[in-house]
Amino acid sequence: MSVTFPGFEQKLVTVPSEDGPIEIACLVGGSGPALLLLHGFPQTKAIWHQVAPVLAKHYTVVCSDLRGYGGSSKPHGKTDHSSYSKRSMAADQVALMKSLGHQQFFLLGHDRGGRVSHRMAMDHPENVLKLMVLDISPTLTMYENTTMEFAKGYWHWFFLIQPEPVPETMIGANPEYWLKNHMGRHAGTGIFSPDRWAEYLAGASNPQSMHAMCEDYRAAATIDLVHDRADRDSGKKLSMPFHVLWGEHGLVHKCFKPLEDWKRVANEVTGKSVPCGHYIPEELPDTVIDEARAFFV
Repeated sequence: MSVTFPGFEQKLVTVPSEDGPIEIACLVGGSGPALLLLHGFPQTKAIWHQVAPVLAKHYTVVCSDLRGYGGSSKPHGKTDHSSYSKRSMAADQVALMKSLGHQQFFLLGHDRGGRVSHRMAMDHPENVLKLMVLDISPTLTMYENTTMEFAKGYWHWFFLIQPEPVPETMIGANPEYWLKNHMGRHAGTGIFSPDRWAEYLAGASNPQSMHAMCEDYRAAATIDLVHDRADRDSGKKLSMPFHVLWGEHGLVHKCFKPLEDWKRVANEVTGKSVPCGHYIPEELPDTVIDEARAFFV
């Protein structure tokens, strides 16, 4: 049973894609301007459990599972990893919002959800009114500026992109150990309630979902970089207001300069570090709420 939020309706919406029909699981609640919330790896829409109900007092909030995660469809990856390109994953979410009646919306993404959001805003600027991301610099920036410190801290970036079925098999041997090691080294596991932890563990234990998560990273190291470099070479930049928060105890803060990094790909950038690690929606939910309320106006 997936985590639900008080006052939110569970929906399973079918959207078209190059891989055939894709089902996107989401929770919808509140009223007002539309706001789409996208989670990161290896999590689900459950990350917003402390944030979404409060924001629903001011917005129509949609919390969805990305393709390959949670209750959404998990197609097997193609050899070029295009099924899990951020372009494909972003298109799912735009189609979801349109099917819910939202042609334009605010967008907030954490971690992988932030990368999907970046691509969505690039590909569909007419739909995204404002964009806020949590604890990331652009994928291309992070790969092209990899240091020993970054590689040691974010070693999963280089492990998960290994050819199928190497990481899938190794994680599948002991999913709970993998999850505790991966999530615990960022912020400890105490910040995750038992029901949310059970949902995240269910994803890591599901072979289809774990394959999809690996494909998400394989795409990030291949086809996504092709798309990002094409934007850079053409001088294309994000046109809508952009806001970034990052944890001052996290590796993004240590190895990158998010404000400067995002100014290279967006025209109107604001942001700051906040006193936490990587899992900002679960470590500092009140901060996320306050920053979202101030930005999404």
